[in-house]
Amino acid sequence: MTTQETIELFDKYVIANYSRLPRVIVKGQGCYLYDADSNKILDMFPGWAVSAIGHCHPKVVDALRKQAGELLHIDNTFYSEPQGELAKLLSERAFGGKCFFCNSGAEANEAALKLARLHTSQEKYKFITAEGSFHGRTFATVTATAQPKYHEGFLPLLPGFVYVPFNDIAALESAFSDEVAAVMVEPIQGEGGINVATAEYLQAIRRLCDEKGAVMILDEVQTGMGRTGKWFGYQHFDVVPDIITMAKALGGGVAIGAMMATEEVAASLVPGKHASTFGGNCLACAAGVAVIEAIEEDNLLKNAVELGRYIKDKLEQLKLKHSIIDSVRGIGLMIGVQLTSPGKEIVDKCLEKGLRINCTNDTVLRFMPPMIATKSQIDQAIDILDSVLSGS
Repeated sequence: MTTQETIELFDKYVIANYSRLPRVIVKGQGCYLYDADSNKILDMFPGWAVSAIGHCHPKVVDALRKQAGELLHIDNTFYSEPQGELAKLLSERAFGGKCFFCNSGAEANEAALKLARLHTSQEKYKFITAEGSFHGRTFATVTATAQPKYHEGFLPLLPGFVYVPFNDIAALESAFSDEVAAVMVEPIQGEGGINVATAEYLQAIRRLCDEKGAVMILDEVQTGMGRTGKWFGYQHFDVVPDIITMAKALGGGVAIGAMMATEEVAASLVPGKHASTFGGNCLACAAGVAVIEAIEEDNLLKNAVELGRYIKDKLEQLKLKHSIIDSVRGIGLMIGVQLTSPGKEIVDKCLEKGLRINCTNDTVLRFMPPMIATKSQIDQAIDILDSVLSGS
Protein backbone atom coordinates (compact mmCIF):
# COMPACT_ATOMS: atom_id res chain seq x y z
CA MET A 1 0.00 0.00 0.00
CA THR A 2 1.01 3.60 -0.50
CA THR A 3 1.46 5.95 2.43
CA GLN A 4 -1.88 7.58 1.75
CA GLU A 5 -3.69 4.23 1.50
CA THR A 6 -2.34 3.19 4.90
CA ILE A 7 -3.33 6.51 6.45
CA GLU A 8 -6.83 6.16 5.00
CA LEU A 9 -7.03 2.64 6.48
CA PHE A 10 -6.23 4.07 9.91
CA ASP A 11 -8.69 6.92 9.48
CA LYS A 12 -11.46 4.42 8.80
CA TYR A 13 -10.69 1.63 11.24
CA VAL A 14 -8.32 2.80 14.02
CA ILE A 15 -9.45 5.00 16.93
CA ALA A 16 -7.78 8.39 16.59
CA ASN A 17 -6.38 8.64 20.12
CA TYR A 18 -2.84 9.38 18.89
CA SER A 19 -1.54 12.44 17.06
CA ARG A 20 0.27 10.52 14.35
CA LEU A 21 3.07 11.68 12.13
CA PRO A 22 2.29 11.38 8.39
CA ARG A 23 4.84 8.60 7.90
CA VAL A 24 4.31 4.87 7.42
CA ILE A 25 7.28 3.02 8.91
CA VAL A 26 8.04 -0.25 7.16
CA LYS A 27 11.44 -1.21 8.58
CA GLY A 28 13.74 -0.54 11.52
CA GLN A 29 17.39 -1.50 11.60
CA GLY A 30 19.87 -0.41 14.24
CA CYS A 31 19.58 3.36 14.68
CA TYR A 32 17.50 3.91 11.55
CA LEU A 33 13.88 3.79 10.45
CA TYR A 34 12.69 3.47 6.85
CA ASP A 35 9.30 4.66 5.67
CA ALA A 36 7.08 3.56 2.81
CA ASP A 37 8.38 6.40 0.63
CA SER A 38 11.99 5.15 0.96
CA ASN A 39 13.06 7.86 3.41
CA LYS A 40 15.78 6.96 5.92
CA ILE A 41 15.39 8.43 9.41
CA LEU A 42 18.06 8.59 12.11
CA ASP A 43 16.14 7.59 15.23
CA MET A 44 17.32 9.32 18.41
CA PHE A 45 14.09 8.49 20.27
CA PRO A 46 13.54 4.87 19.24
CA GLY A 47 10.03 3.60 19.88
CA TRP A 48 9.49 6.05 22.75
CA ALA A 49 12.76 4.80 24.29
CA VAL A 50 11.77 1.15 23.85
CA SER A 51 14.38 0.06 21.29
CA ALA A 52 17.34 0.94 23.50
CA ILE A 53 19.62 -1.60 21.80
CA GLY A 54 18.45 -0.52 18.36
CA HIS A 55 15.67 -1.67 16.09
CA CYS A 56 15.56 -5.41 15.37
CA HIS A 57 18.75 -6.28 17.21
CA PRO A 58 19.99 -9.58 15.68
CA LYS A 59 20.27 -11.30 19.07
CA VAL A 60 16.66 -10.43 19.96
CA VAL A 61 15.38 -11.43 16.51
CA ASP A 62 17.17 -14.80 16.73
CA ALA A 63 15.80 -15.44 20.22
CA LEU A 64 12.27 -14.64 19.08
CA ARG A 65 12.52 -16.92 16.05
CA LYS A 66 13.80 -19.81 18.16
CA GLN A 67 11.20 -19.35 20.90
CA ALA A 68 8.34 -18.90 18.44
CA GLY A 69 9.10 -22.33 17.02
CA GLU A 70 8.93 -23.96 20.45
CA LEU A 71 6.34 -22.26 22.67
CA LEU A 72 4.66 -18.88 22.39
CA HIS A 73 2.49 -18.83 25.51
CA ILE A 74 1.60 -20.92 28.49
CA ASP A 75 -0.57 -19.84 31.41
CA ASN A 76 1.06 -18.93 34.69
CA THR A 77 -0.21 -22.04 36.48
CA PHE A 78 2.79 -23.72 34.83
CA TYR A 79 6.50 -22.96 35.07
CA SER A 80 8.49 -21.85 32.03
CA GLU A 81 12.25 -21.60 31.64
CA PRO A 82 12.40 -18.15 29.90
CA GLN A 83 10.48 -16.45 32.73
CA GLY A 84 12.64 -17.97 35.44
CA GLU A 85 15.84 -17.14 33.57
CA LEU A 86 14.82 -13.51 32.98
CA ALA A 87 13.85 -13.06 36.64
CA LYS A 88 17.25 -14.39 37.70
CA LEU A 89 19.16 -12.09 35.34
CA LEU A 90 17.22 -9.03 36.49
CA SER A 91 17.54 -9.88 40.18
CA GLU A 92 21.30 -10.32 39.90
CA ARG A 93 21.65 -6.90 38.27
CA ALA A 94 19.49 -5.12 40.84
CA PHE A 95 19.08 -5.71 44.58
CA GLY A 96 18.40 -9.44 44.59
CA GLY A 97 14.62 -9.07 44.50
CA LYS A 98 11.85 -11.21 43.06
CA CYS A 99 9.93 -10.38 39.88
CA PHE A 100 6.32 -10.18 38.75
CA PHE A 101 5.90 -9.92 34.97
CA CYS A 102 3.22 -8.04 33.04
CA ASN A 103 2.95 -6.28 29.68
CA SER A 104 3.69 -2.58 30.17
CA GLY A 105 5.05 0.08 32.49
CA ALA A 106 1.57 1.13 33.58
CA GLU A 107 0.76 -2.45 34.56
CA ALA A 108 4.03 -2.73 36.47
CA ASN A 109 3.21 0.44 38.38
CA GLU A 110 -0.32 -0.81 39.11
CA ALA A 111 1.20 -3.98 40.56
CA ALA A 112 3.61 -1.93 42.66
CA LEU A 113 0.82 0.22 44.12
CA LYS A 114 -1.26 -2.84 44.97
CA LEU A 115 1.71 -4.61 46.54
CA ALA A 116 2.47 -1.56 48.68
CA ARG A 117 -1.09 -1.64 50.03
CA LEU A 118 -0.91 -5.38 50.65
CA HIS A 119 2.41 -5.15 52.46
CA THR A 120 1.58 -2.27 54.79
CA SER A 121 -0.99 -2.03 57.56
CA GLN A 122 -4.67 -1.52 56.72
CA GLU A 123 -4.81 2.13 57.76
CA LYS A 124 -2.12 3.00 55.22
CA TYR A 125 -3.87 3.96 51.99
CA LYS A 126 -2.11 7.10 50.78
CA PHE A 127 0.55 7.42 48.09
CA ILE A 128 2.95 10.32 47.67
CA THR A 129 4.10 11.13 44.13
CA ALA A 130 6.01 14.05 42.63
CA GLU A 131 4.77 16.93 40.53
CA GLY A 132 5.85 16.49 36.91
CA SER A 133 5.76 12.71 37.19
CA PHE A 134 4.36 10.23 34.70
CA HIS A 135 3.40 6.72 35.81
CA GLY A 136 0.88 5.48 33.23
CA ARG A 137 -2.62 5.74 31.79
CA THR A 138 -4.67 3.34 33.94
CA PHE A 139 -6.91 4.93 36.56
CA ALA A 140 -4.49 4.37 39.43
CA THR A 141 -1.37 5.31 37.49
CA VAL A 142 -2.88 8.37 35.85
CA THR A 143 -3.92 9.46 39.33
CA ALA A 144 -0.35 8.87 40.48
CA THR A 145 0.80 11.04 37.57
CA ALA A 146 0.96 14.50 39.11
CA GLN A 147 0.29 16.49 35.93
CA PRO A 148 -3.20 18.03 35.66
CA LYS A 149 -3.27 17.79 31.84
CA TYR A 150 -3.46 13.99 32.10
CA HIS A 151 -6.41 14.22 34.52
CA GLU A 152 -8.71 16.20 32.26
CA GLY A 153 -11.90 14.30 31.48
CA PHE A 154 -11.35 11.66 34.17
CA LEU A 155 -12.28 13.49 37.37
CA PRO A 156 -12.87 12.50 40.08
CA LEU A 157 -9.70 10.46 40.31
CA LEU A 158 -8.92 7.79 42.89
CA PRO A 159 -8.60 9.04 46.46
CA GLY A 160 -5.44 8.82 48.53
CA PHE A 161 -2.82 10.36 46.25
CA VAL A 162 -0.78 13.30 47.52
CA TYR A 163 1.45 15.39 45.23
CA VAL A 164 4.63 17.17 46.29
CA PRO A 165 7.22 19.18 44.32
CA PHE A 166 10.03 17.06 42.87
CA ASN A 167 13.32 17.23 44.81
CA ASP A 168 11.68 19.18 47.66
CA ILE A 169 12.61 17.37 50.88
CA ALA A 170 10.74 19.81 53.16
CA ALA A 171 7.50 19.30 51.20
CA LEU A 172 8.02 15.54 51.30
CA GLU A 173 8.48 15.54 55.06
CA SER A 174 5.41 17.73 55.48
CA ALA A 175 3.26 15.38 53.40
CA PHE A 176 4.28 12.24 55.26
CA SER A 177 1.94 10.68 57.80
CA ASP A 178 1.18 7.30 59.32
CA GLU A 179 -1.43 6.82 56.55
CA VAL A 180 1.18 6.75 53.75
CA ALA A 181 1.60 3.30 52.21
CA ALA A 182 4.28 4.27 49.70
CA VAL A 183 6.19 6.95 47.86
CA MET A 184 6.51 6.47 44.10
CA VAL A 185 9.00 8.56 42.12
CA GLU A 186 11.13 8.38 39.00
CA PRO A 187 14.91 8.68 39.51
CA ILE A 188 14.81 10.84 36.38
CA GLN A 189 11.46 12.23 35.28
CA GLY A 190 11.00 11.38 31.61
CA GLU A 191 7.74 12.89 30.39
CA GLY A 192 8.17 15.63 32.98
CA GLY A 193 11.23 16.98 31.17
CA ILE A 194 14.34 14.91 32.08
CA ASN A 195 14.43 16.19 35.64
CA VAL A 196 17.12 14.38 37.64
CA ALA A 197 16.51 13.52 41.28
CA THR A 198 19.13 14.52 43.80
CA ALA A 199 20.78 11.84 45.92
CA GLU A 200 19.64 13.73 49.02
CA TYR A 201 16.01 13.62 47.87
CA LEU A 202 15.97 9.88 47.19
CA GLN A 203 17.81 9.19 50.44
CA ALA A 204 15.24 11.29 52.30
CA ILE A 205 12.47 9.15 50.78
CA ARG A 206 14.28 6.02 51.97
CA ARG A 207 14.67 7.44 55.49
CA LEU A 208 11.04 8.55 55.78
CA CYS A 209 9.71 5.25 54.45
CA ASP A 210 11.80 3.38 57.01
CA GLU A 211 10.66 5.65 59.83
CA LYS A 212 6.96 5.45 58.92
CA GLY A 213 6.72 1.84 57.74
CA ALA A 214 6.03 2.82 54.12
CA VAL A 215 7.30 1.32 50.88
CA MET A 216 9.74 3.09 48.54
CA ILE A 217 8.79 2.53 44.87
CA LEU A 218 11.03 3.72 42.07
CA ASP A 219 9.48 3.92 38.62
CA GLU A 220 12.35 2.74 36.39
CA VAL A 221 10.22 2.30 33.27
CA GLN A 222 12.42 4.74 31.32
CA THR A 223 15.58 4.72 33.43
CA GLY A 224 15.92 0.95 33.67
CA MET A 225 17.88 -1.50 31.50
CA GLY A 226 21.07 0.49 31.08
CA ARG A 227 19.97 3.75 29.55
CA THR A 228 21.68 5.83 32.24
CA GLY A 229 24.91 3.84 32.07
CA LYS A 230 23.93 1.58 34.96
CA TRP A 231 21.39 -1.22 34.91
CA PHE A 232 18.95 0.87 36.93
CA GLY A 233 18.76 4.57 37.67
CA TYR A 234 18.69 4.14 41.45
CA GLN A 235 22.23 2.76 41.29
CA HIS A 236 23.54 6.31 40.74
CA PHE A 237 22.20 7.54 44.08
CA ASP A 238 23.45 5.28 46.90
CA VAL A 239 19.95 4.15 47.82
CA VAL A 240 18.07 0.84 47.59
CA PRO A 241 14.28 0.89 47.08
CA ASP A 242 11.75 -1.74 48.14
CA ILE A 243 10.20 -1.98 44.67
CA ILE A 244 11.27 -1.00 41.16
CA THR A 245 9.20 -1.15 38.00
CA MET A 246 10.46 -1.51 34.45
CA ALA A 247 9.25 -1.92 30.86
CA LYS A 248 10.29 0.10 27.76
CA ALA A 249 13.73 -1.31 26.87
CA LEU A 250 13.24 -4.61 28.69
CA GLY A 251 11.94 -6.55 25.66
CA GLY A 252 13.95 -4.90 22.90
CA GLY A 253 10.70 -3.98 21.14
CA VAL A 254 8.47 -6.76 22.50
CA ALA A 255 5.76 -5.77 24.98
CA ILE A 256 6.80 -6.65 28.52
CA GLY A 257 6.78 -5.03 31.94
CA ALA A 258 8.09 -6.14 35.30
CA MET A 259 7.93 -5.26 38.96
CA MET A 260 10.76 -6.30 41.25
CA ALA A 261 10.40 -6.28 45.03
CA THR A 262 12.66 -7.21 47.88
CA GLU A 263 12.08 -10.73 49.14
CA GLU A 264 10.35 -9.42 52.28
CA VAL A 265 7.93 -7.18 50.35
CA ALA A 266 7.37 -9.70 47.55
CA ALA A 267 6.12 -12.25 50.10
CA SER A 268 2.92 -10.20 50.48
CA LEU A 269 1.84 -10.85 46.89
CA VAL A 270 0.15 -14.21 47.36
CA PRO A 271 -2.01 -16.22 44.90
CA GLY A 272 -5.30 -14.52 44.07
CA LYS A 273 -4.14 -10.96 44.82
CA HIS A 274 -2.80 -9.99 41.40
CA ALA A 275 -2.19 -11.59 38.00
CA SER A 276 -1.65 -11.01 34.29
CA THR A 277 -2.71 -13.51 31.62
CA PHE A 278 0.05 -12.62 29.19
CA GLY A 279 2.55 -11.49 31.81
CA GLY A 280 5.83 -13.35 31.59
CA ASN A 281 4.91 -15.19 28.39
CA CYS A 282 7.69 -17.23 26.81
CA LEU A 283 8.18 -14.99 23.77
CA ALA A 284 8.54 -11.74 25.72
CA CYS A 285 10.82 -13.29 28.33
CA ALA A 286 13.07 -14.84 25.69
CA ALA A 287 13.41 -11.35 24.20
CA GLY A 288 14.25 -9.92 27.65
CA VAL A 289 17.00 -12.48 28.19
CA ALA A 290 18.45 -11.62 24.77
CA VAL A 291 18.40 -7.88 25.60
CA ILE A 292 20.44 -8.41 28.76
CA GLU A 293 22.91 -10.67 26.96
CA ALA A 294 23.30 -8.14 24.14
CA ILE A 295 23.93 -5.26 26.55
CA GLU A 296 26.68 -7.22 28.27
CA GLU A 297 28.27 -8.80 25.20
CA ASP A 298 28.42 -5.47 23.36
CA ASN A 299 29.54 -3.50 26.47
CA LEU A 300 26.63 -1.11 26.03
CA LEU A 301 26.60 0.22 29.59
CA LYS A 302 30.04 1.70 28.98
CA ASN A 303 28.90 3.04 25.62
CA ALA A 304 25.90 4.72 27.26
CA VAL A 305 28.20 6.56 29.66
CA GLU A 306 30.74 7.63 27.04
CA LEU A 307 28.18 8.50 24.37
CA GLY A 308 26.08 10.40 26.90
CA ARG A 309 29.03 12.64 27.75
CA TYR A 310 29.73 13.14 24.06
CA ILE A 311 26.14 14.18 23.30
CA LYS A 312 26.00 16.58 26.23
CA ASP A 313 29.27 18.19 25.15
CA LYS A 314 27.93 18.64 21.61
CA LEU A 315 24.65 20.08 22.89
CA GLU A 316 26.50 22.48 25.21
CA GLN A 317 28.38 23.73 22.15
CA LEU A 318 25.05 24.28 20.39
CA LYS A 319 23.84 26.19 23.44
CA LEU A 320 26.63 28.73 22.92
CA LYS A 321 25.45 29.20 19.36
CA HIS A 322 21.65 29.24 19.78
CA SER A 323 19.98 31.37 22.44
CA ILE A 324 16.82 29.24 22.32
CA ILE A 325 18.74 26.57 24.28
CA ASP A 326 18.59 27.39 27.97
CA SER A 327 20.24 24.30 29.47
CA VAL A 328 21.18 20.67 28.92
CA ARG A 329 20.61 17.98 31.55
CA GLY A 330 20.41 14.26 32.08
CA ILE A 331 22.42 11.12 32.81
CA GLY A 332 23.82 8.70 30.24
CA LEU A 333 21.58 8.45 27.20
CA MET A 334 18.60 10.15 28.85
CA ILE A 335 19.16 13.78 27.89
CA GLY A 336 16.91 16.83 27.87
CA VAL A 337 17.49 20.14 26.13
CA GLN A 338 15.57 22.90 27.88
CA LEU A 339 14.36 25.50 25.40
CA THR A 340 13.17 29.04 26.03
CA SER A 341 10.14 28.49 23.76
CA PRO A 342 8.04 25.54 22.49
CA GLY A 343 9.89 22.83 20.60
CA LYS A 344 7.24 21.05 18.52
CA GLU A 345 8.11 22.89 15.31
CA ILE A 346 11.79 22.07 15.83
CA VAL A 347 10.96 18.36 16.18
CA ASP A 348 8.82 18.45 13.02
CA LYS A 349 11.53 20.18 11.00
CA CYS A 350 14.16 17.73 12.24
CA LEU A 351 11.99 14.86 11.02
CA GLU A 352 11.72 16.50 7.60
CA LYS A 353 15.53 16.46 7.49
CA GLY A 354 15.73 12.81 8.58
CA LEU A 355 16.10 13.04 12.37
CA ARG A 356 13.67 11.68 14.94
CA ILE A 357 13.73 13.35 18.37
CA ASN A 358 10.94 14.22 20.79
CA CYS A 359 9.59 17.24 22.64
CA THR A 360 8.06 16.79 26.07
CA ASN A 361 6.59 19.22 28.57
CA ASP A 362 6.25 21.70 25.66
CA THR A 363 9.81 23.07 25.86
CA VAL A 364 12.17 20.11 26.43
CA LEU A 365 13.77 18.27 23.53
CA ARG A 366 14.50 14.66 24.41
CA PHE A 367 17.50 12.75 23.11
CA MET A 368 17.28 9.07 24.09
CA PRO A 369 19.31 7.34 21.37
CA PRO A 370 19.92 3.60 21.15
CA MET A 371 22.82 2.39 23.25
CA ILE A 372 24.42 1.05 20.06
CA ALA A 373 24.70 4.52 18.49
CA THR A 374 28.08 5.79 17.29
CA LYS A 375 29.72 9.19 17.60
CA SER A 376 29.34 9.72 13.85
CA GLN A 377 25.58 9.17 14.16
CA ILE A 378 25.44 11.62 17.04
CA ASP A 379 27.37 14.12 14.93
CA GLN A 380 24.81 13.67 12.16
CA ALA A 381 21.95 14.28 14.62
CA ILE A 382 23.59 17.40 16.07
CA ASP A 383 24.26 18.77 12.57
CA ILE A 384 20.59 18.38 11.64
CA LEU A 385 19.43 20.05 14.85
CA ASP A 386 21.95 22.85 14.29
CA SER A 387 20.64 23.44 10.77
CA VAL A 388 17.03 23.56 11.99
CA LEU A 389 17.87 26.01 14.78
CA SER A 390 19.80 28.10 12.25
CA GLY A 391 16.76 28.19 9.98
CA SER A 392 18.58 26.61 7.07
